[in-house]
Amino acid sequence: MFRPKLIDTLKNYSKEQFVKDVIAGLIVGIVALPLAIAFAIASGVSPEKGIFTAIIAGLIISVLGGSRVQIGGPTGAFIVVVYGIVQQFGVSGLVIATFIAGILLIIMGLTKLGNAIKFIPYPLIIGFTTGIAVIIFSSEVKDFLGLKMGSVPADFINKWLAYGQHLSSINGYAIGIGLFTLLLVFLWPRITRKVPGSIIAIIITTLAVHFFHLPVETIGSRFGAIPSSLPMPVIPAVSLATLQQLIRPAFTIALLGSIESLLSAVVADGMIGGNHRSNTELIAQGFANICSSIFGGIPATGAIARTATNIKNGGRTPVAGIIHAVTLLIILLFVGKWAALIPMATLAGILIVVAWNMSELENFISVFKGSKSDAAVLITTFTLTVLVDLTVAIEIGMILAAFLFMRKMMQVSSVQQTVLSTDRGEDVLTTALIPKGVDVFEITGPLFFGAAYKFKDAMNVIENPARVLIIRMRNVPVIDATGIRVLREVHTAVKRNGTKLILAEVNSIQVMEELKKARLIFQIGKGNIRDTLENSLKRANDILRG
Repeated sequence: MFRPKLIDTLKNYSKEQFVKDVIAGLIVGIVALPLAIAFAIASGVSPEKGIFTAIIAGLIISVLGGSRVQIGGPTGAFIVVVYGIVQQFGVSGLVIATFIAGILLIIMGLTKLGNAIKFIPYPLIIGFTTGIAVIIFSSEVKDFLGLKMGSVPADFINKWLAYGQHLSSINGYAIGIGLFTLLLVFLWPRITRKVPGSIIAIIITTLAVHFFHLPVETIGSRFGAIPSSLPMPVIPAVSLATLQQLIRPAFTIALLGSIESLLSAVVADGMIGGNHRSNTELIAQGFANICSSIFGGIPATGAIARTATNIKNGGRTPVAGIIHAVTLLIILLFVGKWAALIPMATLAGILIVVAWNMSELENFISVFKGSKSDAAVLITTFTLTVLVDLTVAIEIGMILAAFLFMRKMMQVSSVQQTVLSTDRGEDVLTTALIPKGVDVFEITGPLFFGAAYKFKDAMNVIENPARVLIIRMRNVPVIDATGIRVLREVHTAVKRNGTKLILAEVNSIQVMEELKKARLIFQIGKGNIRDTLENSLKRANDILRG
């Protein structure tokens, strides 16, 4: 059910909480300003588009979202995707892709895929997140070093080759500003966490460049003046040909946005002891991206760092997110034009810090040292993200993870023949005598297409078929179409040899339902489906006597 958290939180809303939300919203709004500008520039679009996104999408995510404290806006994770779309399809293509992604997110929410997204493999998430961090860092080398060169190539290797060719144009002033920004952002939390270090770095470096006329590139020198108002909304025209071109990058935006927003919501739940609504959050993210594109913005999602800042400063309701968006709007209207004076090297320093925080180096190393299958998914996704494309990385990573999971399931699945035993024990296998002329096989694990043929091979090696074959299925939790087919083939084969088939202890409701749908119970005979092994052996004795 679509039910925004704002509705619930306003029921018993107090003045004390309102004051806390206002303070948190103001602080997060100030924190979001340099990040919105930096993310937009790194994505290959003009800086104001990042501010537009933070205002419009941030407002909608807070009003309609399924989390009490989620802060929405542009994030570093989208830089790689957005930059690639802009390079290939232009800004107009990005707007359309964001619009389509918004529709896809709404569909995902309405079809209740919010819970399913949580099950995306962790190694895959760490792989592409670390890969994105590497790409963000490499994209900021030009501005950090103040290199005089044209547009930076999109390809990772060509990017570094281009840097090497222009090393002679290094600007010492830009390096000094970038290093100062890095040190200040890293060390400022030791002084206070009330005011973000990125804002202090921007103020100091901007004043230094302006008053000392330092020869470094600024936002204004590259992009010109920043508008002091929101643009008029324009609904993008989506044709069938455009849809065919942009559906794949739009799907990547939607998938990445859903993953990051729900991860952020889960982290927030852990910090406040809350419980977000996944599908409501996805629908809100969808509307936010649609409206962002209408106002010329870029993709938006839940921002983990800004959400955590909101919580740490007392924000506990969506009102804080609304105040954050209003704060950014006021800054745009009255202070936005001064943003043109910000040095590009300062923004590069801020983004390098963002890349470091995104890299999750400890988690990357931990997964890499874990199981070989997890390490394979991690390295594959990371490598493809950096060297090929994020869309390809997610697709191949998911396929590889699925195959490796099936391999694990095949390894845990087994088919064993039960031998005669007269020893007393708790297990019914050891308390029941298996009559001569009866074979008992037990299947352990899911009987799906990966493990079904292991069972079939075990049946084929039987040299002298008994008159009765009992298949014990007490530890078979699920069965798929291939498992059903193999069971049917085994039944046909043993029936041809004059052997009766009995299924024992089909405890799983799912397995029983699939057997009924496939009419296997009818073919085998209801009398040959038994709830215990002892009853199965009694039925086998009746068949032998008959």
